[in-house]
Amino acid sequence: MISNYGQRIARLTAFELIETREAKGLSDGEAEKARSIEGEYLKRKLENDYLVCLTDRGREMTSEEFSRWLRMRLETNSRPLAFIIGGHAGLADDVLRRANELLSLSKMTLSHELARLVLLEQIYRALTQMKGWPYAK
Repeated sequence: MISNYGQRIARLTAFELIETREAKGLSDGEAEKARSIEGEYLKRKLENDYLVCLTDRGREMTSEEFSRWLRMRLETNSRPLAFIIGGHAGLADDVLRRANELLSLSKMTLSHELARLVLLEQIYRALTQMKGWPYAK
C-alpha cells in the first residue's frame, strides 16, 4: 500500500520516499545511538528543505485542515517539503528542534511503517481534493 500511494502521489506532484538505513541492526538498547545516526543523515540530506516532523507532540488536523495546510505550504514555500517519520527509536531532539513544524497523526503511538502509510494516504487525499477530484469520505 505504501508503494501504491507513493506512485499515486508521484503522478500528481514531485515525490521521493527516502528511508534511512544507517541505524539498521541496532538494538532497542541503542536507541540514542540510532537517533543520533539517523539525525546526522537527515541533517545532511535535508539541509535546505522545509521540515515537518511527525511526533505525538505535534499539531493534529482533520483531513480537510491538512488539505488546506498542504495547499498553503505548496503554494507559498519555495523550499522542498519534507515529512520526517522517526524509526523504531524515534527522532533525535536536534532533528525536532530543526523542524519548521511538528505534526501529529494521532495521540496514539503508531509504528513508523503504519505512520508512513497513514501520512501517504492523507497526502494523496489532500492532493486529490486540490485537483477537485472525488475521494471517498
